[in-house]
Amino acid sequence: MNIHGIGVVFARGRGVPALERALAEGWQPPAAGAPGLSYAVPPEALADRAAAPGLRRADRFSRLATLAAWDALRADGAPELAPARVGAIVATAFGPHVTTFKFLDDILSFGDTAVSPTTFSHSVHNAAAAYIAAALGLRGPTLTVTQFAFPFHEALRLGGAWLAEGRCDAVLVGAADEMGGVLARIAARKLRAAADGKIRPFAFAPSPATVPGEGAAFLLLSAAPSGAGFGRIEDVTVGAGPRERPRPDAQLLDADGMAEDETGYAAAVRPDAPAAGYAPLWGGMPAGSAFSCAAAAVMLRAQRLFATPVADEAPGVAVCRETAPARIERVVCAKRDCQSRTGMITLARRLPG
Repeated sequence: MNIHGIGVVFARGRGVPALERALAEGWQPPAAGAPGLSYAVPPEALADRAAAPGLRRADRFSRLATLAAWDALRADGAPELAPARVGAIVATAFGPHVTTFKFLDDILSFGDTAVSPTTFSHSVHNAAAAYIAAALGLRGPTLTVTQFAFPFHEALRLGGAWLAEGRCDAVLVGAADEMGGVLARIAARKLRAAADGKIRPFAFAPSPATVPGEGAAFLLLSAAPSGAGFGRIEDVTVGAGPRERPRPDAQLLDADGMAEDETGYAAAVRPDAPAAGYAPLWGGMPAGSAFSCAAAAVMLRAQRLFATPVADEAPGVAVCRETAPARIERVVCAKRDCQSRTGMITLARRLPG
């Protein structure tokens, strides 16, 4: 699957330039708020007059996802596509939970006959996908994948199946998660907060620390050749057993402190390739794999290794500590879940010579 466009909305802004700038600048302290630190999307990143007519009633979760998908579809160099031949897949762990809890609170306050039907329609997980299709005028297949561990991986595999079957000519595949009050309180009680605001991807800790984040990242994928320079999705696996893989030119870890135990990441890293972890830029969230994938695509286009924002010592691991030009043809993104399964996304780009 060739990558034709990328759209991202996260704590450091919106768009590929914001992502590349964050990768180059490195770690910045997260925002303070109740009940603790978090990487929240700034309001200005969600303001868009062009997309506003289609998002007039949208809640924050749907707005996050739609703006990222909007940017991916309208990226420079993206092909002209027939709306009926473009699909959309939204991956999420928690969906519009802020709106869902508001709907439940309204039932408790006003009764089930007096709650807002608009709030109810926005509380379902497929609302964001519907907004994407409506705002972008898409008429291809639309679906939401909901899973705690590997939602983005499964969405990529489904998008690949759609393209292989000829269901559509291109598909928008992305992930989105929102940080709300209920989730923030649960995270504060169930997870270990990073007191200094730093997620440490290479701590490989049995009880890792995290800083919750939010955002959305989307890729425009097609089997047709792409001149965008972002490369292609070469392989996606979840829980596969050991097998021979080509040596990557870079490997990205999705270690963000959201798992109960991250010691298994040590076994997921090859000692013979540079390794980085960029979760300190956007925070801990199930949608983080989509951001790592977008970062890998940016590295392939820029032909540049970006320094790890928080680069702890990790024996036997070639942690990338400097930002520098490099020849990059293959990048692997690895994620571990609480059941010791590993999900891997391999991106590749063929270079001349």
